[in-house]
Amino acid sequence: QVQLVESGGGLVQAGGSLRLSCAASGRIFGRNAMGWFRQAPGKERDLVTGISWSGGNIFYTYYADSVKGRFTISTDNSKNTVYLQMNSLKPEDTAVYYCAAGRYYNHPAGYDYWGQGTQVTVSS
Repeated sequence: QVQLVESGGGLVQAGGSLRLSCAASGRIFGRNAMGWFRQAPGKERDLVTGISWSGGNIFYTYYADSVKGRFTISTDNSKNTVYLQMNSLKPEDTAVYYCAAGRYYNHPAGYDYWGQGTQVTVSS
């Protein structure tokens, strides 16, 4: 059974930084993409960033316009842990952040495994 476990959320002031981690256990067969979604109260769950690998160490990344230049997704060499470095955080980044795994890194419908979510709160 596949499990995705997030950690690293919390409360931070605007302009601060947080790093989220997502550890995957179990066999994510046929999946070569991982990403982060977020959902703010009363809003839909949106794809924030995704990363994919194709053989060797070739990586493809996607970032939503709202986080470009501030957030960075990365993965460790074994490809079973993904990180989200969030810098210059804004109050509008406040949301529950979900780790996800799937086949298509740059499309919300390309993900079919989900973590339980971790709360990120940015105070003004």
